[in-house]
Amino acid sequence: MRNHLAKLIAFAFALVTVVPGVVAQAAKDAYPAMAPLDQYLIADEKSEIALARSAAPASISNAAEVMVLQRDGYKTVVTGTNGFVCLVERAWGQGTEDAEFWNPKMRAPHCFNAQAAKSFAQIYLLKTKLVLAGKSRSDIASAVVTALDNKQLPALEPGAMAYMMSRQQYLNDTGKAWHSHTMFFSPGDMTKSWAADDPNSPVMMVNDPQERVTILLVLADKWSDGTASAMH
Repeated sequence: MRNHLAKLIAFAFALVTVVPGVVAQAAKDAYPAMAPLDQYLIADEKSEIALARSAAPASISNAAEVMVLQRDGYKTVVTGTNGFVCLVERAWGQGTEDAEFWNPKMRAPHCFNAQAAKSFAQIYLLKTKLVLAGKSRSDIASAVVTALDNKQLPALEPGAMAYMMSRQQYLNDTGKAWHSHTMFFSPGDMTKSWAADDPNSPVMMVNDPQERVTILLVLADKWSDGTASAMH
């Protein structure tokens, strides 16, 4: 999960929370540091594969590459044939300033298309390596900036997108499953051309300055298993 989702969910729930500052402080205090690594791992590899695949409809995810988190990083355990890559992001997929950056409960299944897998997803995989190396939040943020500046990370490819349609997702302690949706990644501001954030538009937009991307989120009326997902 990325910083955009955390911000979007936090904003939505701030509208209905009487004391948002207290809630935010509680979240910050709850996860001040990384928990033991075992709390982020899923012991049963088959369960993690199934959870990763739940990010997209079976017509897509059954032919996708699947990566699972191991003690030394993400490893490909299923070879794909359609260019998609499915994995379960952990809490450090959020921005380094997010209060739940170390939340060990977070499980965010993504299925990236080929363009996103080769470009945008590489930021998350880099952050994972840094987390497992014991780096601090500030070190991770600096390393991502350096990698982007020095082009050690590939440029965002046109057409990059991802599915997040798993009803088993746990995005954070407030939003939890939130909504079934797809995400489209752009290096520019697509807000006006997509009518993002207009009243009753299913398209939402969040800019992520840390990862230098604009994300357009399109809500879906179904989870990946075909069951209904609330649009509001």
